[in-house]
Amino acid sequence: MQSGKYDFIAQERIIYGRPAAQAIGDVAEELGARKLLVVSSKTLNRKTNVIAGLRAQLGDRIVDVFDETEEHSPLSAVLRAAAAMRACGADLVVTVGGGSPIDMVKVAQIVLAEDIRSEEALLDYRITMKPDGSWNVPPSKPSPLRQIIVPTTLSAAEFSIIGGATDRKRQVKDLYMNKTICGQMVILDPALTVHTPSWLWLSTGIRAVDHAVESICSSTPVPLVSATGIEGLRMLRESLPANLREPGNLDMRLQSQLGVWLASTGIGRVQWGASHGIGHQLGAVAGVAHGHTSCVMLPAVMRYNQSHVADRLARIAAEAFGQPGGDAAGLVQGLVAELGMPTRLSAVKVDRSMFERIAASAMQSPMVRSNPRPITEPAQVIDILESAL
Repeated sequence: MQSGKYDFIAQERIIYGRPAAQAIGDVAEELGARKLLVVSSKTLNRKTNVIAGLRAQLGDRIVDVFDETEEHSPLSAVLRAAAAMRACGADLVVTVGGGSPIDMVKVAQIVLAEDIRSEEALLDYRITMKPDGSWNVPPSKPSPLRQIIVPTTLSAAEFSIIGGATDRKRQVKDLYMNKTICGQMVILDPALTVHTPSWLWLSTGIRAVDHAVESICSSTPVPLVSATGIEGLRMLRESLPANLREPGNLDMRLQSQLGVWLASTGIGRVQWGASHGIGHQLGAVAGVAHGHTSCVMLPAVMRYNQSHVADRLARIAAEAFGQPGGDAAGLVQGLVAELGMPTRLSAVKVDRSMFERIAASAMQSPMVRSNPRPITEPAQVIDILESAL
């Protein structure tokens, strides 16, 4: 008899298709929040009018803006963000941006909850593996400061209770988890996404495709996650090429955002595999952009897993791509190429000289160890990397 579980997270509401400033104001009023800290990237804050527009409409509710975000959320940036939250006395964080600022705030919430003051102390809260390969998630107190999220990429970090942060000393991107670090509410406003560079928007769209594929093919599948994953994949397959052709079409950009929502119901609830696990280390070791890691790794991992999840890959080809009997990995790779994204490791400047470091780091990832086709030694990771070169 089939058995399993699905954990709901502390996310109260998804608001979509409304102007972000108006929605933020309504949410702040509802929550009784008077001191908002806005977190964004330097680019969004200093080179667009997005944050200035929020300031104009929200007035003195905004007490400060923190834009010292760095890609892959190094621990030093996490600690700086937590210090900014303490210093301004915020009662709500409004995170506007992509996966890096969102993950930074998530991990910073654990820093606040546990009053952590150093990188070494923070590492005690990272997810590690038990001898049997299962996850060891250190307990942490509920976050004393919640965030609402206005995403400007398709990375889906807004729907997750997992945050990634990079230990530059070890060159490893670790994962952190707490049920209260996700967005308390998420606001999907496609108008704010037009400032996102095309390559970033589209590559993080493939990141969302990765979420869906690895959720459907999980070693711990859940019917709800598989069903929403298929529909999310279908919506992304239709909308992402349209985003490339008509970047100003807000209806199609919103369809991509809604597709991401559906594609991401498995985050933190089912076990993912080697595409995410190796991808995290491509960022930590080689500096590969978050979305590009999925572009270059997902088809290779799908092919590696074919013998263990053939039925689910067949369903992806038939139901999400409309190609019964098709090659799911080839269809995903074709979508990546259609969007003009890199399809090989060589295209993101990863070469064989990096493989041993990437493989060694990947073997510390719980996601690699939970891959549906077991991975027990670095040589198997290197085989996957070779196939993606």
